[in-house]
Amino acid sequence: MRMKGAIYLTAAEKKQLMATACKVRMGVIEGTHAAKAGHPGGSLSAADLFTYLYFKEMNVDPKNPKWEDRDRFVLSKGHTAPGLYAALALRGYFPEEDLLTLRQIGSHLQGHPNMNETPGVDMSTGSLGQGASTATGAALGNKIDGRDSHVFCVIGDGEADEGQVWEAFHFAYAHKLDNIIYFIDNNGYQLDGPTADILDHGNIAKKAESFGLYTQEIDGHDVKAIYDAIQNAYAKKGVPSCIVLDTCKGKGATFAEPKHDHSSQPNEEQWAEALAAAEKALEDAKNA
Repeated sequence: MRMKGAIYLTAAEKKQLMATACKVRMGVIEGTHAAKAGHPGGSLSAADLFTYLYFKEMNVDPKNPKWEDRDRFVLSKGHTAPGLYAALALRGYFPEEDLLTLRQIGSHLQGHPNMNETPGVDMSTGSLGQGASTATGAALGNKIDGRDSHVFCVIGDGEADEGQVWEAFHFAYAHKLDNIIYFIDNNGYQLDGPTADILDHGNIAKKAESFGLYTQEIDGHDVKAIYDAIQNAYAKKGVPSCIVLDTCKGKGATFAEPKHDHSSQPNEEQWAEALAAAEKALEDAKNA
């Protein structure tokens, strides 16, 4: 746990975060392969963010996941739960071997996050757009209660088709909620294809900015850029923040990245190839 404002990112920490992100991706690949189901594409595109938040930024305690003064994380694009689960397991909220029970009957790791079943999950999500609203409500609640904690909310670029997302932005601006940071995982693809072909947002960063949010656009796979953007957000008082993460859907998985895959599952050969590539990326990160 740490105090905001006392954080810095060393070269050694960056190296460790890069290695941990590789492990998160391996957890996604192994979990979805075991389940023969799930959404690896968006889980992998957000893996660097999951890693940075849980291993560097957020003030949390895996031994006391319901600690009232913790920072809170809301995965509004709930179908990418495999990435969140991998980060939570590696952070120590539950055993890593649980990842292999993804979507199985009786498992606490279902297709969408359940705050009543999974340690470390702060909000049940699934219906797109609703997580943005509940995260905003949590930020308002923290303000009312006088808590010095932050809420971090991840929204998909396809999910931003939902009007509820923009209503949440409007509400956060109107109530001066400078204790929430929205992240838009701008990987360019959604269930049925490219976001630009389905419902083009144009410049989504400028659109968020037009709602009054302090908005930055960065490389979502660069943990140093994520660090810098979050520190900039903390410095902006009286307004909520939005960080647009330019990412690659399926990042790091050889069966998913080339075609920006949303939810198809690898066969045995593809799984073995993807896992080998992830293991190599882990070794490269360790030796960087």
